[in-house]
Amino acid sequence: MKARMGNSMFLKHEFLKKWIKGLHIYSNFKKDMSILERKKAIKLSADVAIASTRNASTRWSRTVMANISKNETNKNKILVEQVFSDSGVIKKKASSGLMACRNRIKSKKILRRSHITQIRARKMGPHAVKASFIAKKLVKNRTQVLKNLVPGGENMDEISLIKETLDYIISLRVQVDVMRRLASAAEHSTKSL
Repeated sequence: MKARMGNSMFLKHEFLKKWIKGLHIYSNFKKDMSILERKKAIKLSADVAIASTRNASTRWSRTVMANISKNETNKNKILVEQVFSDSGVIKKKASSGLMACRNRIKSKKILRRSHITQIRARKMGPHAVKASFIAKKLVKNRTQVLKNLVPGGENMDEISLIKETLDYIISLRVQVDVMRRLASAAEHSTKSL
């Protein structure tokens, strides 16, 4: 738990640092922005910052960066390049070998459970087959919805999709936590004035 908290704080710190850098870069392009342009700058900078904190180690982060780079203007490419130039600083907390070993163990457990479930379903007869068909259809539909929600998810297999989704959710939670704290701090500072 303590390691996870430290990792979360690390991600929040990196996100905030890169978000502020992105906002600064974007504001240098245009000094007087309308509210709509500010909203776009905040969103774009936040997207670049959260994707760059993952250091292009995930498909969703690479997809987000590619989509931002190819859209609209040269400003976006410059923003991505300058914010991403810092990303070499980020180091993975756990070795990839250990993570791969854990993932293999989890996959074996899932396969074993799936096999046991199939054996039980055969013993139960035709009602179990119908329930199994419905469950598979439901899983397929939900998987398709998930593929549409996660950037780059359309081209992922189910296992990769689950891993990417978990990482994406964690990153979004970090982004929301930092933005809420920043908004709260801004609100408290305006009340004291």
